[in-house]
Amino acid sequence: MLVTMMEPLMIALAFAAGFAVQLVKLPPLIGFLAAGFALNALGYERTAALDTIANLGVTLLLFTIGLKLDIKTLLKTEVWASASLHIVGSTLLLASVLFVLKLLGLAMATELGWTAMVLLGFALSFSSTVFAVKVLEDRSELGSLYGRIAIGILVMQDVFAVIFLSASSGQLPSPWALCLVLLWPAAKLMKVALDRVGHGDLQVLYGAFLSLVVGYSLFEAVGVKGDLGALIVGMLLASHPATAGLAKSLFHLKELFLVGFFLSVGLGALPDLTMVVMAGLLLMVLPLKSALYYLVLMRFGLRTRTGVLSTLALTNYSEFGLIVAAIAAAAGWLSPEWLVVISLALAASFVLAAPLNAASEALYARYKMPLSRMEGQTLLAADQPIRLGEVDAVVLGMGQIGSGAYHRLIETHGLRVLGVDNDPDKLSAHQAAGRRVIEGDAVDSDFWDKLVVSGHLKLVLLAMPSHAGNLYALQQLKHRAFAGRIAAIVKYSDEQEPLRALGADAVFHVADEAGTAFADDAVAGVDDSRTVQGA
Repeated sequence: MLVTMMEPLMIALAFAAGFAVQLVKLPPLIGFLAAGFALNALGYERTAALDTIANLGVTLLLFTIGLKLDIKTLLKTEVWASASLHIVGSTLLLASVLFVLKLLGLAMATELGWTAMVLLGFALSFSSTVFAVKVLEDRSELGSLYGRIAIGILVMQDVFAVIFLSASSGQLPSPWALCLVLLWPAAKLMKVALDRVGHGDLQVLYGAFLSLVVGYSLFEAVGVKGDLGALIVGMLLASHPATAGLAKSLFHLKELFLVGFFLSVGLGALPDLTMVVMAGLLLMVLPLKSALYYLVLMRFGLRTRTGVLSTLALTNYSEFGLIVAAIAAAAGWLSPEWLVVISLALAASFVLAAPLNAASEALYARYKMPLSRMEGQTLLAADQPIRLGEVDAVVLGMGQIGSGAYHRLIETHGLRVLGVDNDPDKLSAHQAAGRRVIEGDAVDSDFWDKLVVSGHLKLVLLAMPSHAGNLYALQQLKHRAFAGRIAAIVKYSDEQEPLRALGADAVFHVADEAGTAFADDAVAGVDDSRTVQGA
């Protein structure tokens, strides 16, 4: 079915380009964008089928974001106020830059009026939800403080997008849109059904139904942005314990459809030299937009690292810019060529932002001192230094495996154990059960200065879901000359050797160890039974 909707050559080129880019340690999405431009040069055009696949990917992405997003995050000052201040400031800043380019007679800026400049400034002030979430997912940091702030700002930008789309169309949402408030009590029924669909194919289908029918289609039917509807439906379910499994079941489906999104960006149009020059100028303005993000965020009591990583995650242009440009072009406010320019600037911003985010910790470490001058005297409670007592062992990552290890170390070995995780929801459940856990980000270089402070610490377990996170944590421990024992888990066999090469004392393959423990417990039960019978 997918092959008939996407030409075989599209799939082949997307795979080849994505694989090649991954080999040089860049996100595959850059390869997908390059494949789109290559297909464009070969004469291929965007089709309705490809647009449908792209929309499905974005809608599923926003739904899964909603499943992990606490609505209380949006009500925090550092989120809604930062988003509001930045979008106003960035719109004015980018419009002013375009005005200067017009005065200088550069590229396509000479044709712009004030309305067009403000519209373009508004379009370019947004950051890409698709890109930021991909970066955070790859680093397993959607639940970290900086990740929550970045996603919260992006959600607020979606709200501004809805307001703009409603105003630009000259049509208000249907009066029936008021009935959408009934989704709040209806969420109870959705959660009951979620309990009963199980964990197989029906769960995947139920997730698709909630995101694409209840979310997208229902909201579109009453004149509200459909992908925002998918996000809201996901948020209504976020407190349910089964949402983690639902998000996991939709993961590969979402990833596949998002390939279509990145291809469609590259297939927008074939640029000429003037458009390339204009896109290049817009790319040169991107650091100003990022600097404004950092200045605004640091006004709200964030630590330097949190501000830097949030800013880098938002350092890009947004696919929403294409929507604004399309609306403006249809209304005659912009020439259609600006659609191509924004497509190029969007793709180029992804290419620029990917290595920046990959090197975010190194950049922070290098520029920490000058950037820290913006840090306030009073930090947010969630961003203040971590105080540790005396502990014998630390478990990094309090998922199922980390939690099991935590219990084993206490109950069997009598150790004083501290659990660390960057997901507040996980921590709340552990704290309610009386376990000693703290919020911490294992890829935060500052965190390690606070963690390895006690001479009693003799064991660190790396049980995070991200292999890259475990590698980074191991590097930090070795860099600080930690003399205790370090053990780590891996999902795949080829991940074992890099950890051993860095000095891990023990590396355990999750599947192998689960099978071993399963067999040991089963045999122990047989032996106990024989002992009782023999007695």
